[in-house]
Amino acid sequence: MEIQQSLKLTIHKKWPSSPKKTSKDSEPINTTATPKLKWKKIFFHTKTKPKIQNPPDEFLCPVSRSLMFDPVIVSSGHSFERSSVEACKNLNFTPQLPDGTTPDFSTLIPNLALKSAILKWCHTTHTPPPLPHNNLVQQTSIFPDTKLVQHTSISPDTPNSNLVQTSISPNVGTVEEKLSDRDPILDSLDENPPPTNLRRHAETEVPIRPTHLYTSSEESIATSSASTPPFQLATRPSCCYYSSPSSSEIEPAATPEEEEITGKLKSPLQNIVEEALLSLRKLTRVREETRVQLCTPRILSALRSLVLSKHVNVQVNALASLVNLSLEKSNKVKIVRSGMVPPLIEVLKFGSPEAQEHCAGALFSLSLEDDNKTAIGVLGGLGPLLQMLRVESERTRHDSALALYHLSLVQSNRSKMVKLGSVPVLLSMVKLGHMTGRVLLILGNLGSGSDGRAAMLDAGVVECLVGLLNVPDSATASTRESCVTVMYALSHGGLRFKAVAKAAGLVEVLQKVEKVGSERARHKVRKILEMMRAKEVEEEDVDWEELLDSGLGCRTRIRLGGGLDDSSVNSAEF
Repeated sequence: MEIQQSLKLTIHKKWPSSPKKTSKDSEPINTTATPKLKWKKIFFHTKTKPKIQNPPDEFLCPVSRSLMFDPVIVSSGHSFERSSVEACKNLNFTPQLPDGTTPDFSTLIPNLALKSAILKWCHTTHTPPPLPHNNLVQQTSIFPDTKLVQHTSISPDTPNSNLVQTSISPNVGTVEEKLSDRDPILDSLDENPPPTNLRRHAETEVPIRPTHLYTSSEESIATSSASTPPFQLATRPSCCYYSSPSSSEIEPAATPEEEEITGKLKSPLQNIVEEALLSLRKLTRVREETRVQLCTPRILSALRSLVLSKHVNVQVNALASLVNLSLEKSNKVKIVRSGMVPPLIEVLKFGSPEAQEHCAGALFSLSLEDDNKTAIGVLGGLGPLLQMLRVESERTRHDSALALYHLSLVQSNRSKMVKLGSVPVLLSMVKLGHMTGRVLLILGNLGSGSDGRAAMLDAGVVECLVGLLNVPDSATASTRESCVTVMYALSHGGLRFKAVAKAAGLVEVLQKVEKVGSERARHKVRKILEMMRAKEVEEEDVDWEELLDSGLGCRTRIRLGGGLDDSSVNSAEF
């Protein structure tokens, strides 16, 4: 009994517990954990840092190397931030791009497609969208050696502080500072300071009027003061005041006719919109002065949205009115700068046949202006126009071909067309006899570049044209002349053209054309034959046995092509 009682005391005795260890190794594993607890552990312990993505190079301004807020296309085909271009103009500075070229800032066209792509990328990658840049900041990014020093007499938070920005050139030892005179507006603000919460909001900030005082070519002093009366608060964020419009950008007062048409075009009722479009189409069909008067930013903005309308009648009438407006030479650049090209390209891709017909006519009319050629190519108009060469509508095909001809007069567009595979498409049309004259004009433009010549020789253009010239009845005088023009462009391709021409029997065909062709065709034929004979003489002058025996064949570069550009061939390339 005593043993049993002592055993009970031993079992039920509370032994002092040892302190719990906090190390993870000593923790017991809970094998009965619920699925909810497991998901909690995974949720709280598997957090990963989001990766920061670098923006694509085409989204960055070549000058400031930052995301573009307002991208524009310049005359040379490059895209820049508008404020960077304005800063370069103010500084009389032309940057040199990494490829060695220099841009042309004579014409600026808004690149709305690139702007929307940048904003979409920022939304997808959770990147803050770009903000407008100050002109002074852009000038500093262009010349990083220039230092900006800001002096404040009192804390910037106080309303009576005068801000002085001094541009110090590293080559100048002294700096001159000039404080702005006391502004009466600031005095009134001192007496009645605005509430703190209003001053912190961008929507209610008093806009700043920059005043630049230039003392020399190397020093500039900028003083800023308030420009609006007290308590007259701005209704837009202060970022909207980063640049002031020039006198040429100020819109003239709207005429009653324009006000009436614009009001109807923006009406929510479809019948009123159709009535306004029919009226605009009728007014701009014949009268040239009306086309100039009604080609205003307000009407173009309304038409831009109606071009993408889901109602076929509205879309067709809007496009027809746009074609009429584009017939006037002074309106062509206005239409492109209003951002009309991207909607037109959208209609070419997905619009109805009738809408595509008007759209091709509009792009053909706009491509006649030299300042628009590069912009249409950069905005992606070449590919859809090539697709329109295969549609059933004859008018659409003809207008698209003419638009491609005028656009291919620019080197950048020619390179894009070659990369898009235009040469096989155009060559197949020549073989089938579809719009042979217009297609040959485009091929003649493509043959003026080295990449175009290489693609045309690969596709067998020489053999096709020789076959076309061999049949007298199948080629008219204009077709023969166009064929000779294409051959003349290809003849600058070096030895490869000569080998292909000999194999195809081009010399005999050209001799026949020289007898019956026009004066221009005969002149080009003589040039081609002289060029081929000159290459033969140049080859005969080279003593290949002596060159090989001397052991210098692999080191001596002997030019054999005699071409006009880098497509000429030399012996070291074989």
